[in-house]
This record gives sequence, structure tokens and C-alpha cells, in this order.
Amino acid sequence: MDRLANTVRPYAWGSVTAIPELLGVEPTGAPQAEMWMGAHLGAPSRIDRGAGPVSLAEVIDAAPEAELGADAVRAFGPRLPFLLKLLAAGSPLSLQVHPDLAQARAGFADEERRGVPIDAGHRNYKDANHKPELVCALTPFDGLCGFRHPAQAADLLDGLAVDALKPYADILRASPEQDALREVLTAVLTAEHDAMAETVEQAAAAAAELGAGDGPHAASYAAYAAIAHHYPGDPGVIAAMLLNYVQLQPGEALFLGAGIPHAYLNGLGVELMANSDNVLRCGLTPKHVDVPELLRIVRFESRDPGVLRPEAVDGEEVYETPIDEFRLSRFVLAPGAAPRPLDARTPQVLLCTAGTVVLRGEAAADGELVLAPGESAFIRAGERVALTGEGTLFRATVVA
Repeated sequence: MDRLANTVRPYAWGSVTAIPELLGVEPTGAPQAEMWMGAHLGAPSRIDRGAGPVSLAEVIDAAPEAELGADAVRAFGPRLPFLLKLLAAGSPLSLQVHPDLAQARAGFADEERRGVPIDAGHRNYKDANHKPELVCALTPFDGLCGFRHPAQAADLLDGLAVDALKPYADILRASPEQDALREVLTAVLTAEHDAMAETVEQAAAAAAELGAGDGPHAASYAAYAAIAHHYPGDPGVIAAMLLNYVQLQPGEALFLGAGIPHAYLNGLGVELMANSDNVLRCGLTPKHVDVPELLRIVRFESRDPGVLRPEAVDGEEVYETPIDEFRLSRFVLAPGAAPRPLDARTPQVLLCTAGTVVLRGEAAADGELVLAPGESAFIRAGERVALTGEGTLFRATVVA
């Protein structure tokens, strides 16, 4: 069992207080957006096995089968295939999509061939992997996920009574679904800057008024008005109105597959994803927006957001997804209950989010590790550990 020392990323959209409150430390006054747990080279966790702190990525590189197990290495290669995060949104993240595996490989190879520096602001593909992800709410958590049905999006736009939005609503009603969504998103992202900024200002004012009422779209309108407050004049505000607005309660989750436009707006959650940093942005950001590449990646299809709730499997609450690279589950431990052994076949990252959780090795010599809220541990494949205590623990691993 290895206690993890993790990096907190200070992105501008991060909450100043949410992660410090979970960790039980004083806020620094600066945003604390994400705490990374894993072996991603951007900010790998560190462990100490007696010779001083060392990167978990370096430990795995030195002996991948010993750390990950032969099955995981055979399936996913000699690296930890997932990245676990605490995500604390104090303001909206960029509206974005992620490529599928074939698109990521092709895009990465193309930018490498063209000599685009890996840290260039206009680079789209940081690696050759896809980035499906799952976010589970620890507090009430707001987000956008997937396209609304075009007719519903048209109704929402018409409700704003902004003349410049009427052509978009007409297209959404008249054209086949995929054509309508593609045409409107393209028009929004390629519109003349000043004209779109004025449209956004008018739409935001109307949304704020409607959001204060009790109409059928009041919560959505209030959310879009809040987005516009953070990103005045950004065409991503109108693009966001094409998407489903979702409010998660603690314990509920969303799965975001390839090509699904989404954004997280507010709240604290546990996020688990494939080990990648590939993002195509649609707006709500000062960063580069590559419209042609974005339009190639987006899946222009309406969908239900698909709020996930955990399914109980032998005392473990599992969030089922169609991805093999990661599996998220939760344990809610009660005092006095029998120890709960963990499946030892796969590598695991464990995160305590409430109470106190004790990790005990199979043999007395293996000792124990006590985790408080916000503390985490790496468990090598083959290492037998049981859980006791009173608290909540999230378990990230791969599908065995």
C-alpha cells in the first residue's frame, strides 16, 4: 500500500474553497481546480517506499507487470490506463469534446509529423489516446451533457425572443437532426465576432430574466445566464444552449464518451478518465478553438444525459460504463462491520471522501494505512487489502 502525494492544479475556473474544505486545510486564496491521482506525466502522484519520494510513473515504468499485473499490461500497455481526480468547479469549464481512439491516434500522428510543439497553444492532440470520462458528484453538481433534441433547443431559443436567434430555431425545426445541429453549431462558432457578442448579450439578459421565473426552462435559463456572466460575448454561450442542462445530486454521475459536447459548471466531484489530455474546445474559454477539427470530432446526435446511479455488487457500489480502461466504485463503510476485501487482480487507486477509512494488508506484517478525507493510496496488482472504518471510499481500477 502506497500513500499518494498529489498535485493540485490551480486552473482559473477552480473553486477557492471546495478542495481545501475536503482536505481540512486553510484555503490559499487561489483557485484549486483539480487534484490528480495517478501516473499521468503532466502531474504524477508521488510515493515513498523507504528511499524518499519518487514519481508513481517512474515506479510503474521500472516494473510495469509487478505494479499493474500482467493482464493489465497485456490489455492496456505498460502504464496506468486511468487518471483519478478531484474536480472543483467554481465557474464553468470550457465547452469541449474528446476524440475516439482512432481519431486521437491519427490526430496525434499528424501534429507530430507537422512538427507542432507538444506545448503549443494551438495543438489539439497531446497524446495518442482517447479520453472517455466519468464524473460523480460529491456536492450538488451542475453540468451540460450532450445535445438536446433540436425541437427542444428551438423552443428554448425562441423563448428568449432574440431576433438574431430566430434563424437558428428555424433550422433546428426544419432540418434532419444531424444536419440541423451541425449547421447551427457551425453558424454560431463562425459568426462575425461583434454581431455574435451582441447576440450573446441580448440572450444573456433574457435568460437572466426568465431564469428568475418559474417557467419550464427556468433552471436552464438561469444556468446559461450564469455562463454568460463568466464569459460575456463568447459564442460558446449560444452553443451551450443546444445542450442538456443537468443537475446531479451527491452520488449521481455522468459518463462522457467520445464526441459528446459537455461542460462542468459548478460543484465538487470525483472524476475518472482514460489517461489522456486530448481536448477539442467549442467555447467558454480564452484558449484555442479549432472549429474545423472540432466539427469533425463532434457527434451531432441528440441524447439523454444518462444520469448514472451506482449498482450494488457484493457490497460495492459500481458505476457501470462501456469502458475497460477504468471502473469507478464506492464503498460506504459502517462502524463495526466486517472488513471488506478488495479484488486483488488489478491496480487500484483509492480515495477517501468522508470519515476515516483503514486499509489493512492480508498479513500482519503488511500493516495498515489510514485515509482521511482527500487522502488516497495506490494498491499494486496482487496486493491483498481489506477495508474497515467509518466513511466513504472511491475505488478506481480497470475492468478485470
